[in-house]
Amino acid sequence: MMKDFHLLVTVIGIGLGIAILYLVRRDHLYIRQGLFWIIVALASLILGIWPPIVDWVGSLVGVYYPPALLFLIAIVVLMVRSLLTDIALTQVRRDLRRVNQRIALAESEAEVTENNAAKGNIH
Repeated sequence: MMKDFHLLVTVIGIGLGIAILYLVRRDHLYIRQGLFWIIVALASLILGIWPPIVDWVGSLVGVYYPPALLFLIAIVVLMVRSLLTDIALTQVRRDLRRVNQRIALAESEAEVTENNAAKGNIH
């Protein structure tokens, strides 16, 4: 029989999966980010259904207290996710700065053209 905690983890996995699919479908979340969260939901579902998997993986890698392995994996995954988010944010900011520069140049050229037209100096 499944323990209450394992049932809770399974329900969280299913609920998270449904929520992510809904957000992707409604275009509130890009598919690329949605895939990460779907994997998190699947991991939660698998750990809820087969909890001995943690003990098995822990014994494979030589961890004496297998639940600590879950925390280590979660911390590493969140750090990598944070790094990838920072990289994407940097790219967006760089692109935004370039677009702002192009707009400023276009406005400056339009102003010069407009001033030349007002003076009758059209070339």
